[in-house]
Amino acid sequence: MRHITEYRRSIDEYKPVTPIKRKMKVYWALAAFRILLTLVPQTGYIHPDEYFQAIEVISGDRFDIDIYKPWEYNATFPIRTIFIPQILVGTSYSFLKFLSSYGFKFFGTSLISPYYLIVFPRLLMCILSFVSDYCLYKICCMCGQNYKVRLITLASSYVMLTYATRVFSNSIELILTSLLLFYTSQCMVYSEKIIIQSDYLSNKYDQAKNGVERVKYYKLLGSLPSHSLNHCLKIATITVIGIFNRPTFVAFALPPIFFWLQRGLGSRSIGLLHFHIRIFTFIICGIPTAIFFILVDSFYFGYLTMGEIGNLDISLNNFVVTPLNFLKYNSNPTNLENHGLHPRFLHFLLNIPLLYNVLGIIGLFTFARMSFSGLKGKWLELPRIQSIVSLMTISFIVPVALLSCFPHQEPRFIIPVILPLVFLYAPKLSHVPGVDTISHIKQNNPTKYRPDDKTLKLTKLQMIWYCSNIVLCLFYGFLHQGGILSLTSHMSTELKAKPHLTNVHLYTSYIYPIPTALLHLRNTHKTYISTGNHKYRLTKDFYLYEQGSKNLTEVYNSITTKLQECEEKLTFQRIPYRLYYTLPYSAVEEFAEYSLNNSLLFNHYTIRSFYPHISIEKLPSFKMINEHFNLQNISLFRPKSLMQFINDISIFFQQFQLALIKIENSTTKLLAKKTKNSLLT
Repeated sequence: MRHITEYRRSIDEYKPVTPIKRKMKVYWALAAFRILLTLVPQTGYIHPDEYFQAIEVISGDRFDIDIYKPWEYNATFPIRTIFIPQILVGTSYSFLKFLSSYGFKFFGTSLISPYYLIVFPRLLMCILSFVSDYCLYKICCMCGQNYKVRLITLASSYVMLTYATRVFSNSIELILTSLLLFYTSQCMVYSEKIIIQSDYLSNKYDQAKNGVERVKYYKLLGSLPSHSLNHCLKIATITVIGIFNRPTFVAFALPPIFFWLQRGLGSRSIGLLHFHIRIFTFIICGIPTAIFFILVDSFYFGYLTMGEIGNLDISLNNFVVTPLNFLKYNSNPTNLENHGLHPRFLHFLLNIPLLYNVLGIIGLFTFARMSFSGLKGKWLELPRIQSIVSLMTISFIVPVALLSCFPHQEPRFIIPVILPLVFLYAPKLSHVPGVDTISHIKQNNPTKYRPDDKTLKLTKLQMIWYCSNIVLCLFYGFLHQGGILSLTSHMSTELKAKPHLTNVHLYTSYIYPIPTALLHLRNTHKTYISTGNHKYRLTKDFYLYEQGSKNLTEVYNSITTKLQECEEKLTFQRIPYRLYYTLPYSAVEEFAEYSLNNSLLFNHYTIRSFYPHISIEKLPSFKMINEHFNLQNISLFRPKSLMQFINDISIFFQQFQLALIKIENSTTKLLAKKTKNSLLT
């Protein structure tokens, strides 16, 4: 006993109090930084699905505006549930409308602007993203692992700073996967304790020499708490919600559900009967949630009405199951081709390193080494099948492998595997004891806990991790298609301030679709009734022409045609207009040269630039800089050459902008100048 007490004192003597406190301060700073980046807000435009699968749809339900409802929510064949976007975005916008009414009443300003329309849903997602942090913390505490290093690694990942705070269905998958892993881990740890006690008492019961001892051990066995169906309802409900949110959630749910079902198999107290009871109970517990989602979607998309229920005129055609439609749609290879086909190894070869850099590479190499050990029959080098390490390893590899079966692969599809990756391999970045931390205590080696100065320094792997995440956070958070939101705010202001009946035409090239819900366009599809019971509709005054990556020759011809149409309406119908064209600054010179080489049917000039902005579809040109590095033509050591080089560098960085060009009829402008000159004379 004295030996154990002295050993514990030796552990306390070397306990790293100061580094732990510093580490937690770093985590809380990163958590605050996540919230700050949400409020700034991030102008980076990762993917159109952030706006067009949630914000665009719900804006039309919450506000009286024109919206572009994507094909996923087409009532004839919906493949997305409406309930989850309504909860996330709908709740945010209801609260925004409530605050806006008071803001207008007391301050005379409305909060219905692009900034608040973006920030409110993102802020709710940011708060929900901390569910993943909490789940990781609880799992580490249950397993006796170092949670501080893992929390810092998770919070410093750009996946949590950018993807997790956006209204992606994949971000919701991340939260639900974290909850599944937490509840499964809790059940595994708790069941293991009960099973060990149960097997011990069963052995004692078998070895009892008389009836009194048997009765005693029998009563002790009966007093053990139930554990077989723990959290069954929660796990089943989370699984159903995840499947309706995104049917690919099955890939992330399979490992936790499998480990939950097979807990304790092989022990004396758990047999195949328990396994089948768990499956049956799990299915029964998931049915109410599935029915709820089916009813909500059936009512929303018009398949089911209260009148049909009252008349008992109901059949299977009155119900819509969006996950089933999702599978039907994606089972057609032609549909997948419309969204882009990728190599099936893209997730493993590119997406994992892109999302998790060194952490993902360590995970892949570790799994490859484990697979090699398994093939050579070195079973002692593999984790126990019913351990947390096995759960996390399978939860990392299996979802990525299953999603790799589909030819359409994007990085955001696999962001839910960040929690198992961080749990398993985050300690390797800082070279601190990982999953086998407790083994150092068993080896009676207290000096392992001495907090030397090296623990406070960044390792090479940590330097790579932090630098990569800083660069990628800047790129996806602010640079990638970053000018679109600023452009949207500018156009929203102009549409409110423009003269009455003026039509605004906007052409776009080499950029993602503009989320029109943020513009709050007047609803031109709704029929209004005036005080005199006259029905009328509002006329459309904003027209958007998205040209994608079309050749500038086609865009030029289309603009010329549209300009002629606008001039005819101005002449015969007295409808004034404004015509704009927005494109990356790297393409402005090409457009200007083409306009100059053709008949000057219109004049154009840049009125605004939105910085920063990078379009992968039209990257900035390195042509001028490359010319200066050609030593045969020029030397940087000459003063004139150096100044010219600096000027070209400045021009190069100017290309990281989104330009807004105003286009006017050249004859109209010339006529206006002549009229002005005649009045002056």
